[in-house]
Amino acid sequence: MQATSLSLFLAKLDHCSFPSRTCKHFILAFFSIKPLSTSMNPSTTLPKTHMININSSSNDSDQPNKPLLHKSPKTSDELSNFQISLKWCALDHSTYLGKFISYFTFILLTLVVPILTSLTLKLPTKDYPISFNKLVQLPESGLAAIAFFTLSAFFRNYGLRQLLFLDGLEDDTFSVRRGYTREVDKAFKCLVCILLPSFFIELAHKILFFTTVKVSLPYMSPSVPLNSIVFVLVLASWVYRTGVFLLVCILFRLTCELQILRFEGLHKFFEGSDSNSRVIFQEHVRIRKQLWVTSHRYRFFIIGCWFTSTVSQFAALLMVLASKAEKTFLNSGDLLVCSAVELSGLFLCLMEAARMTHRAQGIVAIATRWHMLLTCSSAAGLDSDKQGKGQSPEANGGCDGESDNDSSDISTSVSPHDPYSFQTRQALVTYLGHNHGGITLFGFALDRGMLHTIFAFEFSLVLWVLSKVVVLS
Repeated sequence: MQATSLSLFLAKLDHCSFPSRTCKHFILAFFSIKPLSTSMNPSTTLPKTHMININSSSNDSDQPNKPLLHKSPKTSDELSNFQISLKWCALDHSTYLGKFISYFTFILLTLVVPILTSLTLKLPTKDYPISFNKLVQLPESGLAAIAFFTLSAFFRNYGLRQLLFLDGLEDDTFSVRRGYTREVDKAFKCLVCILLPSFFIELAHKILFFTTVKVSLPYMSPSVPLNSIVFVLVLASWVYRTGVFLLVCILFRLTCELQILRFEGLHKFFEGSDSNSRVIFQEHVRIRKQLWVTSHRYRFFIIGCWFTSTVSQFAALLMVLASKAEKTFLNSGDLLVCSAVELSGLFLCLMEAARMTHRAQGIVAIATRWHMLLTCSSAAGLDSDKQGKGQSPEANGGCDGESDNDSSDISTSVSPHDPYSFQTRQALVTYLGHNHGGITLFGFALDRGMLHTIFAFEFSLVLWVLSKVVVLS
């Protein structure tokens, strides 16, 4: 009875002067109701207002395109392959025994074996070509140490599901979950494509290398096959160090791919007339928070890998160009494999971070175009009302012409008399314009411009080394 009386009162206000209609709009916004279609003009219907809460998810049933509504039962653990890989790499920190085995394996294969190999190898003659075996031990062990302590910090503070943001995957759409399952398989293929060719080249080099050099230990019987034992230990050390480093790179790539899939789902929110600024805002806040957490977790790893790779490549280039000895696969094979693995892992992280940042920055252009299309559609509707009353079509300044061409694939149903929708969209576009950063390193966006800066810096170092070598020669 009260709702009927209020509707009749609003219907009377609709035929009154401008202040009365303004009072009617205020009452509708305050009570969040829709007027009766039989007693009110449809062009003055206002959308339902909502209270926006950043820290909580909405359960409204009138959001058909909201991903949080697409609930699914718990699926099987997609990270079983990762868990198996962690156990085989002695990186399982779930128990005290596993943590002890992990640290013992790290010290043995990352520190003890490389030092022992460098001290016990003896070249057959003094005229034997220079070997870069000792040169590659330091960057390989350094990258493995950075990756190992990064994983240790991850497992100490988070679980594997929290590390990859899988706890909130059930709130995403089916396309995002399906795409993420596909990316998990692709991540392992990428790891295999880098690790297997490098392993076969390293295996061939080690076989050739240990058939040429001799391993000797004091107080050790000559009948003990030291070359075979050290060969197996060196190969296991290389597999462990390379696998740990590439595993962290794959984890970072997989995290970025998940956010890229979520941004692709966010792009679909701007299609059609059902786009809701509130839903878009909440989804972007969720993605933005996860990007900030990802940047904070991996910033030391990315900077450490970049610094280690730069110093090692700089030193290797200087020593190779300064050496007068002949360069062969026997004395330079280690350096070739080490450089390939370093650059592959570093490029994997940098390219994926730049791709993620590019998607995050592109959302501003999409939101601006969406806001423009809806604004022009609203202006076109207002102009058609004026034309029906005998006014000139040139009064809209050409906006309806643009809407006929640019928004032909989007059907908009925005009321020209509703100021709240325009203000909400304008606030959303302003927010996205000031929060479009992706992966950052201490506030600096790791985008394509940063990649250009890094390339210019590295190229300048190479030119400086070449100039020094030419002058010294």
